Amino acid sequence: MENYENGQSRRSFLNWLLVGGFGSLAAATIYPLVRFIYPPELPQAVQNSVVAAKTGEMPPNSGKIFKFGTKPGILIRTKGDEYRAFSAVCTHLQCTVQYEESRGDIWCACHNGRFDLSGKNISGPPPAPLEVFNVAIRGEEIIVSKKG
Repeated sequence: MENYENGQSRRSFLNWLLVGGFGSLAAATIYPLVRFIYPPELPQAVQNSVVAAKTGEMPPNSGKIFKFGTKPGILIRTKGDEYRAFSAVCTHLQCTVQYEESRGDIWCACHNGRFDLSGKNISGPPPAPLEVFNVAIRGEEIIVSKKG
């Protein structure tokens, strides 16, 4: 068997080359998969207030989903003609909640979680209340902003 200057045989050199090639192929395949499964965190846009609706747009006892930064919010006009706003992200599995007019509460369809009109969880698996937003009316616009 022919030897190289450093004492390695041709077969061990080819084995090393083959293992290195397979290792490089595995790394080149696995790295993009891992990056796809764990995407980078997107920076949150710093948005403290948003125009959620116009005053004549919502009838009493109705709800509307609006965009608040990168997440949804929900604006509710109660039977008593009061506006309330919350994060529309359920505290259980981050599903989008909706206003259920017939019951007068906020409902998460994923696992039947319910919240009252102060944002407190009243049934189902949600472990915490919804984040409550401030609501202000300026002219024809309903402005929703984060508390504090």
